[in-house]
Amino acid sequence: MRVFALVVATVTTGLTAALFYAYACSATAGLSTADNLMVAQVMQRLNVAVLNGWFLLGFVGALVSTTAAVALHLPSDGHRVLPAAVGALVCYTGSLVVTRVVNLPLNQALAEAGRSGALGYAGVGTGDRLPSRRAQSQWIAARALLSTAALGFLCWALVMHCNLGPR
Repeated sequence: MRVFALVVATVTTGLTAALFYAYACSATAGLSTADNLMVAQVMQRLNVAVLNGWFLLGFVGALVSTTAAVALHLPSDGHRVLPAAVGALVCYTGSLVVTRVVNLPLNQALAEAGRSGALGYAGVGTGDRLPSRRAQSQWIAARALLSTAALGFLCWALVMHCNLGPR
């Protein structure tokens, strides 16, 4: 059961890390030279399109399976894997905090601006104080790095579980 939890955690975290990586490297980089209206429109469409069952499977599945992997490795015979599993959980939770504190409020403000017909970016017409495009890109990159670090920790946990690591 332990190895199953680690594998599921690794796969779901990998899917989420890949999405965040692609988002950070492609979407934000591709939009860096676009005007504010174009950025707002594209981000509104991406935010709607990404919310689907496949995304939620990886996004929520990574948290649930990584938590399960940590819990399953709490007994003394699982302590060799525990530091890496806990590191993964901390990093992935960090990416969720960034999502909750920075990305979701921005996504909501962009959606409201679209519904109200407000043009532009960063809360034009909503009265919200939102991060600049540069700050938003940095937070998107931070989320990608945190989820990628979680993936690295889970890979190391699998190595340790299989007794392939240093002894």
